[in-house]
Amino acid sequence: MIKSMTGYGRARETRNKRDITVEVRSVNNRYLDCTVKMPRMYAFAEDAVKKHVQQAVSRGKVDVFITVDATAADVSKVEVNRELAAQYAAALGELAAVCGVEGYKIAPETLARFPDVLTVTKEDEDLEAVSADLCAVLDEALAAYNTMRAVEGKKLAEDIAGRLDAIETYTGQVEARSPETVAEYRAKLTARMEEVLQSTTIDEQRILMEAAIYADKVAVDEETVRLRSHVAQLRTMLESDEPMGRKMDFLIQEVNRESNNIGSKCNDVTIANVVVGLKAEVEKMREQVQNVE
Repeated sequence: MIKSMTGYGRARETRNKRDITVEVRSVNNRYLDCTVKMPRMYAFAEDAVKKHVQQAVSRGKVDVFITVDATAADVSKVEVNRELAAQYAAALGELAAVCGVEGYKIAPETLARFPDVLTVTKEDEDLEAVSADLCAVLDEALAAYNTMRAVEGKKLAEDIAGRLDAIETYTGQVEARSPETVAEYRAKLTARMEEVLQSTTIDEQRILMEAAIYADKVAVDEETVRLRSHVAQLRTMLESDEPMGRKMDFLIQEVNRESNNIGSKCNDVTIANVVVGLKAEVEKMREQVQNVE
C-alpha cells in the first residue's frame, strides 16, 4: 500500500544512562531532504542518523530532532598535578621561613586551593556506542513515523481509487456517446443535402464518405483505450509497497493529456460536459498524488 509523505513519529528511551528523545516529522517534497538538529557534542553521529533515515524514507522534507540528557552518564576523574603541588609546597615552606615561622606544616586542602593543582576531566566516550544508541532510538521513532504515513497512505489510496472509478465511468460515457455523434452527423448531413438539392437524387455514397471522414476526425477510441490502461496501472500502483509517487504523477499527466485530446476532438455538447467532469476528477487526483511517497 502507498504511503503519505506527511508523518510524525516520536520515541524516548534511556540507554547507557543517557535519556534520548527523537522526533521525526516530514512534509511533501519532490526529493528526499533530511535535516538533523541535535546537540553539537553529538554531531559525529549525524551521518549515521541520515543513513538510517534514507533507508526508511525515499521522498519528502524530513526533519529529525534529537535531544540527549547525559547527566547521569558523565563520568569524571580528578587528577593531581604532583609537580606543581610540590612547587607550591616548597614556595610556602620558603615563605614560612622568611616569616620566621618554625615547624610550619602545609595542609593538603591548602594546596588544593591553588589553581591547576587539581584538574577535573571527563573520560573519553565510545563514539560508536553512542552513535548506535542514538540510531536505535531513531529507529523506534521512524517505526512510529512510518505507521502514521501508512495510515494516511491508506486514506489517500481510497480517495484516489474513488477518483479512478469516476474516470472509468466518464470514459464509458464517452465511448457510448461517440458513435451516436457520427450517426447524428450523418442524419444532419442527409437532411441538409435533401433541403439544398430538394428533388435531385442524393448521392448516398458521398454521404457515407463524408460521414466516414467526420467519424475519423472525432474518433476517440485510442484515447479511451489509453485512459483505461492508465487507470489500470494506477490501481496496481496503489497496492504497491514501493514508492510510487513519481510514477503516479507522470501517469496522471498522461490521463490529463488524453482528456484534453478527447475535448479537442469532440464537437458534441454531451461529450464536452463529460470531459469537464473528467478533468475535474483528474485535477483532484493530481492534488492527492502530490503527497504520495
